[in-house]
Amino acid sequence: MAARISDYRLPAEWEPHAATWLAWPHRKATWLGDFAVIPGVFEKVARLIARYEPVRIVATGTVLADARARLDGAATVEFVDLPTNDSWLRDTGPVFVVPRTAAAGVKPAAVCWGWNAWGGKYPPWDHDAALGRAIAGRLGLAVIDGPLVLEGGGLETDGDGTLLVNHRCIDDPKRNPGVSRPQLEAILRDRLGIDSVLWVGGELAGDDTDGHIDQLARFVAPGRVVAARQPDPLDPNHAALEANLERLRSLVDARGRRLEVIPIDIPPRFAFEGTQLPASHLNYVVGNGFVAVPAFLASTDDAALRTLEECFPGRTIEPVVCSELVRGRGALHCITRDEPA
Repeated sequence: MAARISDYRLPAEWEPHAATWLAWPHRKATWLGDFAVIPGVFEKVARLIARYEPVRIVATGTVLADARARLDGAATVEFVDLPTNDSWLRDTGPVFVVPRTAAAGVKPAAVCWGWNAWGGKYPPWDHDAALGRAIAGRLGLAVIDGPLVLEGGGLETDGDGTLLVNHRCIDDPKRNPGVSRPQLEAILRDRLGIDSVLWVGGELAGDDTDGHIDQLARFVAPGRVVAARQPDPLDPNHAALEANLERLRSLVDARGRRLEVIPIDIPPRFAFEGTQLPASHLNYVVGNGFVAVPAFLASTDDAALRTLEECFPGRTIEPVVCSELVRGRGALHCITRDEPA
């Protein structure tokens, strides 16, 4: 189905959802340590979200059967039979855009970008490269072609015309060779209905996405962002995150507001068997009436939860221990994809 791009805009995650999607895990490729516990983590996340809004699980074959068995009795969970390579649906799924003008019967559309497993890191990726269009087809949504290799975790918006991105994972020769920064920005503005693109940098040690923004800086309201900070000068993340905070404080959004930046400390030197992992409280999920926040049984947990509770009044803060999930180098936001109402 064709869509007129100008009719749509990228919504903020806190706008109403129709559902949240997850892809059931079955491939160890990105995970350190014992993979056998990971489906149980996904089960807990799915059951938590299903208390607030419908959940749609993507899988096929024996993987789908495992998901069905684990989530037996969860009334608001739907199963969608589609093949996947991996379980990071934030990145492989469609990026949903909504009509600029609300009208009865007018549906969201799906922007479907190219996919090459974060710059060719984890072959094969053929099923995941087709997943966005497959999900859009199941929903009967118009598809907007995204002529870049781009992951959903690399995009963050305020729903009011401003897009926050990290140049490292978009302006990247392994993803988009030969495409200039102005060309990248023009495509982002066009396909996502964005007025202003704000570029930052940095990445967390152990993050194989090359610095997805959902680990580093997130909008909590138009004009307000939370940003990862690492006060431990011995941590390899310290300098890059300090530079990012300074950069964010200098930025002005699409409506002329200088960003209010609220730091959130992340766990220092969080590692598994000597490998530092990208443990960030900013990898949270905002849904209908809740915010699910990664906790790591670390000294930073309580302060992060309090800050996000202040940022999202009226929503229930749901801490989720992600010490096992982060062994895949991601957390809650990485495994979910919100479908707007």
